[in-house]
Amino acid sequence: MIKKIDIDALFEKYIKDYVYKSVGKVKPEEIEDNIPLLYNKFGDESLTELDGKTPKTYYSDFSVSELLDCLNSHIENGVPVSDFLCEAITKNVTAGAEIGKRLNSENSEEFTLYLLNMLGEVNSEFPALRLLEFVLYDYSEPVRELSTELLCTVCETVKENILSIFKETPEERKSNLTEILSYCKKDDRVFDVLTLEFAKNQNNIPLYASYLSRYGDERALPFLLTAIENEKINYSDFEELRFAIESLGGEYTKERDFSKDRYIKKIKENNSQNS
Repeated sequence: MIKKIDIDALFEKYIKDYVYKSVGKVKPEEIEDNIPLLYNKFGDESLTELDGKTPKTYYSDFSVSELLDCLNSHIENGVPVSDFLCEAITKNVTAGAEIGKRLNSENSEEFTLYLLNMLGEVNSEFPALRLLEFVLYDYSEPVRELSTELLCTVCETVKENILSIFKETPEERKSNLTEILSYCKKDDRVFDVLTLEFAKNQNNIPLYASYLSRYGDERALPFLLTAIENEKINYSDFEELRFAIESLGGEYTKERDFSKDRYIKKIKENNSQNS
């Protein structure tokens, strides 16, 4: 049975011992700068609390399923999860399949976030439709955003699913789906969604302009050029639109007066205070 050990607490004790032994020899700031190196060195230390094994080797004799059970038990009992436990899971060749299996069950938000983060580190197929459920349904914002990020890397896998449900999707979820589609290969259906959502969301120009810029279809230039001509846009939106236009091979050279823009005034105030 795997012990629920607070390895981070053992590392803190290791650091305190190191500081005590280094008084007068090493400056405090040097110790702080060397924390990553010390953590790696600590990983090779044999510890009685780990039955004489090291933090790096303690988890090596257990299956991924057992390690995931241990991780979940840490969460449920309020015991900090160490990097050594997570690394033991992600380095196992069977990790992807087991993580995918766990994601298909309902778990606590914290455990789900651990699973999603680890899924992004393993070389495995994603349970794409399950991730799409995390995006579409009543899950927390962190779970939704991380699932969106993962789906962006396998966007073609879920493109048809997204296109088939897009019109019926609640408005508050469409931004996530639009982001995923912006990573897809050229497809007139995708282009239509991206330009329609850009036109509908002029209150969030930076985000939707970035989707068009990433997608890289120069046919979006008329939409961007129309938006940038709006005399009511602020300077920040103007710059985002100009960047998107230039990224698609276009150009906007018309002189605009933003001297009364709040963003510009703030910059001038900061510059005057610093001068």
